[in-house]
Amino acid sequence: MPLPMTRVILYTHDVTRLKVFYHTHFGLPTVEAIEGEWVVLDAGGVELALHRVGEPYRHAAAGGAAGSNAKFVFRVDDDIEARRAALMQAGVPMGAVRRYDGFHYRLCDGTDPEGNVFQLMQADDARA
Repeated sequence: MPLPMTRVILYTHDVTRLKVFYHTHFGLPTVEAIEGEWVVLDAGGVELALHRVGEPYRHAAAGGAAGSNAKFVFRVDDDIEARRAALMQAGVPMGAVRRYDGFHYRLCDGTDPEGNVFQLMQADDARA
């Protein structure tokens, strides 16, 4: 029996900024918080915890996409194009919606305010 994953921790320079980003654009509610240091967001089957980086790293530039090998994937049940357009209208950097042979999903990557990559994923109509 697999051990269930319950939480992913993302180390961040600005906990409040990312909390607002993920709440505003993805509707993730706050489960617990220590102001400016720690926030846990309910992301459905797993929690996304935002943890302020340790003191030695607080004055370094944020790692972002170049310093991370993680990507958060959000399932889109409505219109992925409309969701992408709304994010772009809000100033969120977004790539094109893509589809790959043999993979029955439409995908679109974006970046949060610290450069972490997230993805919108929508099942093809045939699989929905």
